[in-house]
Amino acid sequence: MAAPYRSTPVFDQDTLPAALRARHNTKAGVWGVIRVLEGELRLTYVEPESSVLLTPDSPGLVLPGQPHFVTPQGAMRMQVDFYDQPPARCGSAPARVE
Repeated sequence: MAAPYRSTPVFDQDTLPAALRARHNTKAGVWGVIRVLEGELRLTYVEPESSVLLTPDSPGLVLPGQPHFVTPQGAMRMQVDFYDQPPARCGSAPARVE
């Protein structure tokens, strides 16, 4: 399985940056895996419009250039891992904390 080339700090419901709560895109050639370490986080895809509830057992995949935003569902902790190739089976990968 490919290793992430970069990971964000761990954010909670209070420290989650406004930029992640608003519509934004991953860069071309970059996949993001949103890992919830505690609690729940709603991942909303803008185009096409859909959303999924992320939990510690269910991370979210964001494709290159895909517009999206996240919304905490109460108390939570999360982190984003960035890959320069498609991550294998992101749903079964363990959560990472650095």
